[in-house]
Amino acid sequence: MTEKLDKVDIERYYKYALWLGIFTIVFNILEGVVSVLFGVKDETLTLMGFGIDSFIEVLSGVGIVAMVIRIRQNPEAPRSKFEKNALMVTGASFYLLSVGLFGTAVINLITGHKPENTLAGVIISLISIATMWMLVSAKRKTGRVLKSQPILADANCTLVCIYMSLVLLASSFLYLLTGFGFLDVLGSVGLIYFAIHEGKESFEKANDIGTCDCADSD
Repeated sequence: MTEKLDKVDIERYYKYALWLGIFTIVFNILEGVVSVLFGVKDETLTLMGFGIDSFIEVLSGVGIVAMVIRIRQNPEAPRSKFEKNALMVTGASFYLLSVGLFGTAVINLITGHKPENTLAGVIISLISIATMWMLVSAKRKTGRVLKSQPILADANCTLVCIYMSLVLLASSFLYLLTGFGFLDVLGSVGLIYFAIHEGKESFEKANDIGTCDCADSD
């Protein structure tokens, strides 16, 4: 984007970025609570893992909100230690989620456990895909206007949420059609792949902050 912005426009877009971050946090909390509750009720591994991932995504949203608030208060300030710690906690949480999903998937394979119902997974994933797609578009536009790499990175993180929602949708819908319990385990493996990827990305971003410690300015 080549458009030049005045201070009023910049403030308006940072305010927009702040509300996008807040909405992401609130939506992921609600999504996480509903997904975990239905995942436990229906004994659906993929849905439980998806819900836990939503709670982890809240940490990423908190980091973005903290960054926007800091920039609005002092645009020349270096990145805060809080942002680096938040990224490291997020990365570790993704890795722990991967380990938990893997262990549970192995147990389910050995015992032949099957979910009771996956209809909730279908409904939740469809709502998530629609909502997250709108968030990706809004975050990308805002990040490009402000030339903010963290906001653009957060948009990519939200895009990964769409991929996870697609995994949940596929495994839940196919299980409804076939009743084949292995599909739930297969869906959890798909979540493990994306969780490991996101964990790696979080630690790389944290290391970049440690080596650069520069302001997010143009």
